[in-house]
Amino acid sequence: MSSAESSAQRPALPSSVLAALFVPLWSTGFVTARLVAPHTEPLTFLGLRFAAAGVLLGLYALWRGAAWPQGKQAWLDALIAGFLIHGLYLGCVFWAVRHGLPAGISALIAGLQPLLTGLLAKPLLGEEVSRRRALGIIIGAVGAGLTLLPKLGATGDGGIPFIPLLICLAGMVAITLGTIWQKRRGRGADLTTNTAVQYAGALVPVVLGGLLTESGTYDWSSVAAWTGLIWSIFGMSIGAILLLMVMIKRGAVAQVAALLYLVPGVSALMAWAMFGEALTAVQIAGLAIAALGVAVANKG
Repeated sequence: MSSAESSAQRPALPSSVLAALFVPLWSTGFVTARLVAPHTEPLTFLGLRFAAAGVLLGLYALWRGAAWPQGKQAWLDALIAGFLIHGLYLGCVFWAVRHGLPAGISALIAGLQPLLTGLLAKPLLGEEVSRRRALGIIIGAVGAGLTLLPKLGATGDGGIPFIPLLICLAGMVAITLGTIWQKRRGRGADLTTNTAVQYAGALVPVVLGGLLTESGTYDWSSVAAWTGLIWSIFGMSIGAILLLMVMIKRGAVAQVAALLYLVPGVSALMAWAMFGEALTAVQIAGLAIAALGVAVANKG
């Protein structure tokens, strides 16, 4: 029996189960950026991560006989998606965290993606965003704003430095465009091979950026650096990203993106437990409102 036949016969996991797995996995990416920041330069770290994940996925795809993209355009589509979703997005997030943006706040900024996705889903994908989902997106954006505003521009402990904030916002725009590109151009692509090719595209901005701005510093003796790298490869670049690709393939992009409003709260709890990053009462209320927005957007 071929791998395609066995996959067809295997019952698919409900979307609710995929979401329950995806949110905590995705949330760890922001605390991982904080964990490795003292031990490596961000683009150097991501270059190692993408190269290792791409090779592992490529070998697995060869072993199972998976179909690779057919034709130059299919390869280009996957490379562009990887350039945006992985390379630019994570490059901006890791750089911002390395330069003082709290991990919980970086997760919140990335969580603004549903607002932009909801605005772009109809003109770029033809997806109708219902009134209920639009209301949920607006509620989530209000919650996100409450969490950001109290410390915007502050310096010192828990502050939100302005330039790293802008860089992180640029990363959010990149993953939004990449998600829409993947939904529009990646239909029918094998998830394993498509993601492996995406990591080749992701290497372009991080390698170029690293050569221009970094010295390649990596503390190979650091347990934290090794832990962060191994988890990033297997937990994030393979586990979380494949879940994301499955959900994009299955559902409306705006609905999938709305799940990201849950990530800031989970990331903030992780950052508090691991690094002592604290949030004010107003910011906690903002996270709760953002979670309410997800519930409204994804009802039913």
